[in-house]
Amino acid sequence: MKTNRLTEIKVRQIKPAEKPRKIADGAGLYLEVAPTGGKLWRYAYRFCGKQKLLALGKYPDVSLQEARKRHAEARACLASGADPSDVRKVEKKLGVDRAKNTFEFIAAEWLIVWSRGKAKTTIDHTQSRLRNDILPVLGKKPITSITTLDVLTALRRIENRGAIETVHKSKNIISQVMRYAVSTERADQNPILNIYSSALQSRKPKHMASITEPARVAELLRAIESYKGTYQVQAALRLAPLVFVRIGELRSAEWADID
Repeated sequence: MKTNRLTEIKVRQIKPAEKPRKIADGAGLYLEVAPTGGKLWRYAYRFCGKQKLLALGKYPDVSLQEARKRHAEARACLASGADPSDVRKVEKKLGVDRAKNTFEFIAAEWLIVWSRGKAKTTIDHTQSRLRNDILPVLGKKPITSITTLDVLTALRRIENRGAIETVHKSKNIISQVMRYAVSTERADQNPILNIYSSALQSRKPKHMASITEPARVAELLRAIESYKGTYQVQAALRLAPLVFVRIGELRSAEWADID
């Protein structure tokens, strides 16, 4: 079996040259040695057909052993379908530290996978709930140690300020993160499954204004035709009665979505 090329002694003894040097350790991990003597760990990989590069730290602050650990974690992230570089960006945006087994780290990774195809406003709202309501309570906990009581504590903290709709949306986010952890074999169970619906306040139904009399539909269509706003809004209003989709779906629709 092929072994890694580098050893701690070899890394320490590598001398700089006139041009930058790249000394491979295997599977895309290599040490970049600058002419000035600086040594940086890098991971070269491909994602969606594009060549990418991930910085893993500076030697000797990051040892060979630690670099291999970070490399393995990045490869596992890649195998789960997420781009390690994008996960790093989300970590910074959410203020996530580098403890890989914590809820917040796995939530950042899940967010990258989940965000594909989602509207920016939906992603922003989810990030906000994670940052403000969920991570302050669950973020630093190891994913395998999170209990049903931990989740209830986080949700009741939101419930106590009267944000009942946010409670249920946050519960859904926590559940999706835990299911992602289970599916990537970093947790054994989803504690949300043990929370009965009666343990939390129910959502208050919202009754949206709607036309229920067929005769009034004509009034609505005439009002749409007479609207004098911007061309984009006029087009959206005229298209809406034909497709019956949500506003966000209508705004982000492409020609490929139209039959």
